Amino acid sequence: YENPWTIPNLLCVARIGLSPYLGYLIVEEEFNLALGLFTLAGITDLLDGYIARNWANQKSALGSALDPLADKILISVLYVSLTCAELIPASLTAMVLMRDIILIAAGFYIRYRTVPPPRTLSKYFNPCYATARLKPTFISKVNTAVQLVLVAASLAAPVFQYVDSVFLHCLWYITALTTMASAYSYYLHGRSAVQVLNRMK
Repeated sequence: YENPWTIPNLLCVARIGLSPYLGYLIVEEEFNLALGLFTLAGITDLLDGYIARNWANQKSALGSALDPLADKILISVLYVSLTCAELIPASLTAMVLMRDIILIAAGFYIRYRTVPPPRTLSKYFNPCYATARLKPTFISKVNTAVQLVLVAASLAAPVFQYVDSVFLHCLWYITALTTMASAYSYYLHGRSAVQVLNRMK
């Protein structure tokens, strides 16, 4: 059992809560405000990682799952919204969403497999009960960074007037390449990305 009420975890929850509002701003073409709030979300992402690395009592197994989940929710909402605003191609958004849905489903399956019997809903959804720590692959970290760079560049495009630039098109292809590479890395090294904390007997 561990304390789920850590500063990094609260920052992750705040990032998740900010995601739908950011999506709304993009659909309404409020790009200036959306860019500012996205920058704030990026700062919380850096801050929660820094705190978790430097203060042992702020690191948690829940955080190891919550941080990438917050990133995936934020990225998914923003990619769909930016596709609606015709700033990111639908095919790229579909690729990003498919990978994230598979990874989130895998996370729920890992949680199910690592909760010792009897498996109950209260035990499964208890954030204090840590059963596994997730360790993203290196290429997955690179992919998340590239995806966020594309979001920032796409949000800034209508603000600074470079929509449909060669720079954005290059970022689309780089994002697609790293997304596929990330999915393949989990296919090859998925087991090493999970550290089970409570082994079943």
